[in-house]
Amino acid sequence: MTEVGGIATDRLRSLIERIEKLEEDKREVSTDIREVYAEAKSAGFDVKTMKAIIKLRKMEQADREEEDFLLETYKKALDM
Repeated sequence: MTEVGGIATDRLRSLIERIEKLEEDKREVSTDIREVYAEAKSAGFDVKTMKAIIKLRKMEQADREEEDFLLETYKKALDM
């Protein structure tokens, strides 16, 4: 293994190449997600609402309840 300035060049190159591959995979997945949202929109679904549901599904129950409580509290404070 070669080193330059104390850096293992083979290891560094391997890590960089893995990151580059993952970045490419991420771009491809992002494109796929945009296509699914476009399909949903063309089927009449509201994409903004779908994104909100996905966000909520990622959250723990307690966190969702806290967010709902705060939202309702703020709405009441603003007479909404």
